[in-house]
Amino acid sequence: MFGLSMQELLVILIIVVVLFGASRLPQIGSGIGQAIRNFKKSVREGEEIDVTPKGEKTKERKEEINKDSD
Repeated sequence: MFGLSMQELLVILIIVVVLFGASRLPQIGSGIGQAIRNFKKSVREGEEIDVTPKGEKTKERKEEINKDSD
């Protein structure tokens, strides 16, 4: 796995436990898992991003308001 031996993984785990404490490890793990799930979900759904420049949006909105008031 990533060219790391079992001893290297164990040393990394010990460092993580020392830095964050054993009580926070489940919170960190669930946070990372949730972030991965959200990322995969957004990749699958392919959200549309509005790339219209702000000035054009404002102009369109003003025209829309003027039509409604007439």
